[in-house]
Amino acid sequence: MEAMPDKAAIADFQRDGAIVLSGAFTDWVERLREGVARNMAAPSADVRLYRNADGSGLFFGDYCNWDRIPEYRAFVFESDAGRIAAALMQSRTARLFHEHVLVKEPGTDVPTPWHHDQPYYNVDGNQNVSLWLALDPVPAEVAVEFVAGSHYWGRWFRPERFNRTALYDDDRMSPVPDIDGHRANFSILSWALEPGDCVAFHFLTLHGAPGTKGAKHRRRGFSTRWIGDDARFAVRKGPTSPPFRGVTLKPGQPMDAPEFPLVFGGS
Repeated sequence: MEAMPDKAAIADFQRDGAIVLSGAFTDWVERLREGVARNMAAPSADVRLYRNADGSGLFFGDYCNWDRIPEYRAFVFESDAGRIAAALMQSRTARLFHEHVLVKEPGTDVPTPWHHDQPYYNVDGNQNVSLWLALDPVPAEVAVEFVAGSHYWGRWFRPERFNRTALYDDDRMSPVPDIDGHRANFSILSWALEPGDCVAFHFLTLHGAPGTKGAKHRRRGFSTRWIGDDARFAVRKGPTSPPFRGVTLKPGQPMDAPEFPLVFGGS
């Protein structure tokens, strides 16, 4: 059994919207590396590839492949990720929302811009958590950063693709504040990670990451996103990310659908 978060870790997550769980999934690193290799060799139709302006480097992103990549499926249903997610969310249940793989090869100067995730998603509710699992060493200079407490700001910011184009047409939400230009005004959390370490963060916690231009190693991250008791299906102003094209739920309904399997809890 992976290390479960204690009461202090749960309280820190609820307060800050982001914590680190050191060594939480060490036993899964090799299997998930195999899954990522399988995924990169045969990506889905929704794969996103970003490169430097000169064509070098690679930022690979893909999602919603858990049902076709056995290593991903095994992690979702055989690890304690669902149990850990439920504890952090303070939820009786944990459903998989989706998994998301993000790979930055060395020498990639494409950053992950500051954003928070829930405006991209077709889900409402406060009981949620992403578990971002490091599959490679992540030095501090290329680690993901989080604005502590930003999940309590009561504001949703404009969702953009990682190439900075708007996700939704005629979107009137405010842009993300200039965090890098005013870093002293924010409490910014970040952790250097070893393979198997996991960062847990709320869907509304602002986060971003630099490129890997000076890094010696690739940065593979395997993220599973989880939703709890209060999750309800939502409709946004355009196609969400992920799009979940075949979902037949109506707005406001619980997320009880095959695309969102119940992994922990329930009757």
